[in-house]
Amino acid sequence: MFTHQTEAQIENAFSCEICGKRFSQVACLNRHLFLHSGEKRFDCEVCGKLFSEKGNLKQHLRTHTGEKPFSCEICAKSFSTKRCLIHHVRIHTGEKPYTCQICGKSFVAKLILEQHIRTHTGEKPYTCEICGKSFSQKSTLNEHIRTHSKQYSCEVCVFVFQNKKDLEMHRKTHTGETACACEVCGKAFSTKSNLNQHIKIHTGEKAFSCEVCGSSFTQKSTLKIHLRRHTGEKPYVCEVCGFSFAQKTPFKNHMSVHTGEKPFSCEICDKSFYRKSKLDMHVKIHTE
Repeated sequence: MFTHQTEAQIENAFSCEICGKRFSQVACLNRHLFLHSGEKRFDCEVCGKLFSEKGNLKQHLRTHTGEKPFSCEICAKSFSTKRCLIHHVRIHTGEKPYTCQICGKSFVAKLILEQHIRTHTGEKPYTCEICGKSFSQKSTLNEHIRTHSKQYSCEVCVFVFQNKKDLEMHRKTHTGETACACEVCGKAFSTKSNLNQHIKIHTGEKAFSCEVCGSSFTQKSTLKIHLRRHTGEKPYVCEVCGFSFAQKTPFKNHMSVHTGEKPFSCEICDKSFYRKSKLDMHVKIHTE
């Protein structure tokens, strides 16, 4: 006959050697260990994205199905995850549990606080490989990279490329490692099929048509984004307020509203803006 203490010990008999978390069954421990290994065993049948936990896959699938099982009791707005609902409810209650220890400003989500703290520490972990400039957020770095014109020139021929990876791939056409190069822009590809797909950009051929409205596109990925207009699918969900977006760029612009970050700065007067379109409008004041 087991004592109460012995039963408690049995309930937590299996311990994770990495983080110390304890489990009552070895199967639960083994499942937990996948989080540390980084192995992703569960794949989405719709888009192929991989996940380490079945629960995360189930949550991801809602971005395809549009299912939103978590509803706000105050305004009846629905969300795909419970975390999104929790963050949304704080908008009604005014609760902001995550407080900056430096300035005292509070936020509804931990992610927003972490991004805000970088404005005090000056930490900029995301660096541009082209010019070396650093940024506090990855989304800001991605926007910055687009401002660079073609930087990498081939030493053998006249072609110039926007990023180093394309140049390295192109160089292989001169060494004979690959023969799949575009005769128009010099960009190289590992397979002939990828090259043929790319050439359509220059020829204007639009092989992918929307079955709903008949619009045509040069790439399958562009068609996929377009179809969301008809299906209403919005896979990019803000965890703070629950707003959804069909495309990644508008989603990133929206997140700046929560973080308070203004990544687009005027080079003349240093005034900053949430969006590049706002900066472009502002610059006209100086040019006029």
